[in-house]
Amino acid sequence: MCRQNAGVSINPIEITDPADPRLADYVGLSDPEIRRRSADNQFFISEGVEVVRRLVVSNMRLRSIVLSPNRVDIMTPALANVACPIYVAERKVISSVVGFDMHRGVVGSALRPELQTLDEVLSHPPLYGPRHRIAVLEGLSDHENLGAIARSARAFHIDAIVIDPTCADPYYRRTVRVSMGEILFLPIVRMDVDEAMSVVRRKSGSVLAFTPNLSAVSLHEFVDTKPGPLALIFGAEGNGLPNKTLSSADHQVRIPIASDVDSLNVGHAAAVAFALTSPR
Repeated sequence: MCRQNAGVSINPIEITDPADPRLADYVGLSDPEIRRRSADNQFFISEGVEVVRRLVVSNMRLRSIVLSPNRVDIMTPALANVACPIYVAERKVISSVVGFDMHRGVVGSALRPELQTLDEVLSHPPLYGPRHRIAVLEGLSDHENLGAIARSARAFHIDAIVIDPTCADPYYRRTVRVSMGEILFLPIVRMDVDEAMSVVRRKSGSVLAFTPNLSAVSLHEFVDTKPGPLALIFGAEGNGLPNKTLSSADHQVRIPIASDVDSLNVGHAAAVAFALTSPR
């Protein structure tokens, strides 16, 4: 089967049997036990037209891509130079494999990248401006919040995301989808928050812990004269950052909001912080 689109063509391989072993990466995507299997086997799943388009232009090593017939033409330009197998299967076949109605009709599998160290990230020039800015996340177990933060981080030139061992999987398919695939372009570091703070300080940087506490300095008024990396630390929705992290940070910072509003969603707070700390 050869499909052409404006002079570009791909040759997807048709699959009709949900039990076909070539679809093994996609079995039971909503099952937590099977989901853990993908992490153990060092691959991850991306779904949706725009997300898979971002996947194929990232540096991730592709394993395969599966399309429903009505998505072949729209995906052909993006997949013309893809080296991995491309399969086409009816929507009911794909849904039977993944365990739910895969109405997006586009799904891809890729190998997980090797996580970097914070020292490795900081050894490269900053993406934008005179200093590195990194997002540090502690106890953030919500995949959607993590995905939203990653999308904002890319938009506002954050150099990397540091996640502590209790954070959600950055390559879970919901995280990747909510980030619109942008998390695939960010260095991810997994380490304890206190260790991350030590690295930042060793490189003459500053650590900002974000809190809605009114005693914290307003981000509008915050001035930092240190030349090294700027680490922006955010905690989980609801509980926020633990007292140990707040007291260990160089500065406790708040985003000024209306007095009758309790707080911002952590994803929104991170986006505001990334924008306001971006070099003018």
